[in-house]
Amino acid sequence: MVKAEIYIDLERIHGDQSLHDFVMKFLLEHDIAGATSFSAYAGFGKHHRIKRPNELFSFDEPPVLISFIDEEQKVRSVIKKLREYLKGGLIIIQKIEML
Repeated sequence: MVKAEIYIDLERIHGDQSLHDFVMKFLLEHDIAGATSFSAYAGFGKHHRIKRPNELFSFDEPPVLISFIDEEQKVRSVIKKLREYLKGGLIIIQKIEML
């Protein structure tokens, strides 16, 4: 089994829906074993500017992490298909051990 993590901004859009919703539905439609999404309190990326969307008067987009697990071949296949829609963000894949 492997776990994939996708980091995106919550406010990104795909068509007429949020990219976050699109990815979660995409994973469900591709019969992924399990997925969870997390909204972050703070984060930073390549621009090294801390985003704190929960602070008063912040206009930053909240970072979102979508984590999902399945067999390695299936995860890699789904990520390959997702890359057609994800034009940015970060994807990490790591082996896991199921208990």
